[in-house]
Amino acid sequence: MSALEWINQIRNWVWGLPLLLLLLGTGIYLTVLLKGLQFRYFSYALKQVFKKKPKGAVGDINHFEALMTTLAGAIGTGAIVGVTTAICLGGFGAIFWMWITAILGMATKYAESLLAVKYREKDKFGEMIGGPMQYIEKGLGLRWLAMIFASFGVLAAIGTGNLVQVNSIADAISSVWHINPWVTGVFLSILTALVILGGVKSIGHVAGVLVPAMALFYMVGGLIILGMNFTKIPGAFALIFEGAFSGKAACGGVVGAGLMLTIQTGVARSIFSNEAGLGISSIAAAAAQTDSPCRQALITMTGALLSTLIICTVTGLVLAVTGVFDSQPLAGPTLNGAGLTIAAFESSFAGGSYIVSIGLILFAFSTILAWSYYGEKCCEYLFGEIAILPYRIFFILIIIPAAAIEMELAWSLADISNGLMAIPNLIALLGLSTIITSETKKFLKDL
Repeated sequence: MSALEWINQIRNWVWGLPLLLLLLGTGIYLTVLLKGLQFRYFSYALKQVFKKKPKGAVGDINHFEALMTTLAGAIGTGAIVGVTTAICLGGFGAIFWMWITAILGMATKYAESLLAVKYREKDKFGEMIGGPMQYIEKGLGLRWLAMIFASFGVLAAIGTGNLVQVNSIADAISSVWHINPWVTGVFLSILTALVILGGVKSIGHVAGVLVPAMALFYMVGGLIILGMNFTKIPGAFALIFEGAFSGKAACGGVVGAGLMLTIQTGVARSIFSNEAGLGISSIAAAAAQTDSPCRQALITMTGALLSTLIICTVTGLVLAVTGVFDSQPLAGPTLNGAGLTIAAFESSFAGGSYIVSIGLILFAFSTILAWSYYGEKCCEYLFGEIAILPYRIFFILIIIPAAAIEMELAWSLADISNGLMAIPNLIALLGLSTIITSETKKFLKDL
């Protein structure tokens, strides 16, 4: 067995049923504990996104920029590639379980962000540092567990947030515009340097512009296709709801393993599209200018709905109404995730491939920016402020070779880091649940 096969086995073990049940179970537990907070206060949370910072607010970036930064890190290539591979393996029913996981994940993201803001502190540069490593140490008193989280956070930032995103961009540019990956790598490294060397304020400002623009660009293209095929939309929803409880792979060359595979695939892809349970996106929430941990937590939880229930659903419906899976061979190789989405868009109108390619580039670049900040704060927690500049330089330089190297190994290592990162975070959420409820009750009483 090759090294890659061993690593893939480890990845499958890490992301096996126990972790998925723990992630889903934590979401259910927090939803019950908070009495369905994500439903009762969702409209209030949306209103807070666009409000000016409250009096007495402390932080680095405003509410909107903090939310856009978390969305930048979460959406990534998962909105295109992740949805397609989920359907290919688990059938259209996987989308239903993505929805369920995202709804429950809103409570999880609320809890993560609340704790991140509550236990944050300023570094010697005056910037906020917060997130799972802070609330694990200060809340649970387990510095060794916090260091484990931070270590996997740095690795995930290099793998998930850099290598695989850069390679996705380079592949898209090479296939559409035939530009050498090394040229793309150099250009991306310069562009990234211009943003991340300015710190979280620069990243927040760029994310505040880039994320809404890229989401709108991609969704308009998707909605045009849905409008052209509006008579097929009811049938698409029927596929989703029927498949949710039957379990059937959509790709001809993939044999489905029944209902459990559909559920498992949907849960895993949902988590990758909104990061609920991984804890890493709460690092951006900790930088927000807010007067209350609960206020920012309510804002952050809306990200799970926006990334999974809206953007990912558009991708899934486009794949359903265009019937792109019907054209796949009954045996043998099938198109990959990006290829299937491109085929779906291109089948509806000329130039559809450009929408997917440009959307993929923008999604991936925004993820690079957000994860550079996540990894920086994890690195700062482990080694102090002295490590910030060397980390930024390393993160920028590694972009160049990342554009040209094979990414299968990096994807597997990134998946492993993400999964192992979730375990200490979930332990903290369960261990600090009384803090979460007490802070919430106090905030809602004042409200």
